[in-house]
Amino acid sequence: MSRSPAPHRVAIIQARMSSTRFPGKVLADLAGLPMIVFMVRRVQQAARVDQLLVATSLDPSDDALAATLAAHGIPCFRGSLDDVLDRFTSAARQAGADHVVRLTGDCPLMDADLVDRGLAELAAGGADYVANVAPPTYPDGLDVECFTMAALETAWREARLPSEREHVTPFIRNGGAGLKARNWSGAADLSTLRWTVDHREDLEHVRSLVDACAGAVGRVTGFDRFDLLRALERGRVAPPADHARNEGYAQSLAAEARPAP
Repeated sequence: MSRSPAPHRVAIIQARMSSTRFPGKVLADLAGLPMIVFMVRRVQQAARVDQLLVATSLDPSDDALAATLAAHGIPCFRGSLDDVLDRFTSAARQAGADHVVRLTGDCPLMDADLVDRGLAELAAGGADYVANVAPPTYPDGLDVECFTMAALETAWREARLPSEREHVTPFIRNGGAGLKARNWSGAADLSTLRWTVDHREDLEHVRSLVDACAGAVGRVTGFDRFDLLRALERGRVAPPADHARNEGYAQSLAAEARPAP
């Protein structure tokens, strides 16, 4: 009996230069690399990912991002600035994805092991979407969402709310159209740790973590989340900023809840 072909697994990092809280952050320097390139190099270590690309917009504000990616040999897809679900889906279609990993460009410390974990959970079956975000138990900045292309296409066709179009996965995660979602958790709740870059002060904390780990393991992107935790325990890093998790999504939901003028 012949086996079904293995799914084509594509990791897509969505990124743009026009962040409202920290414009241009994806090109900020991190250990001598643009932050987005630093993140890509870390995600490329995932053994289960067959293809990786960055999805940005056609807006002129993202020309510098696209040029930087090209200079580093990183595939880039460009689509809608505001309808991120359309941009993301179009990128996945072009890549011929069967299973998709969604990552965001403000998470430079992404751990390849968690990307592989998510793809393994999805391949195990029983769900259209698997993630470690609802509820979160990993540090903010290690969010991984994996889903089937069929689920993404369903969301693209049926999602209507602005928050669903801007943030890509809420329609899937919340079980729209009968889609099945499953969450996995870490061994300990580390969700209060902040390893994402939404604000300028976040970058200083992440830089200090990278500096502490790079010296310990000898390679800028060779460390994992356990090395980062050891760096925190040694107390040789800049303090984290005090910001809420998923501020952007919370703002989108609040905007939808306001009565129309």
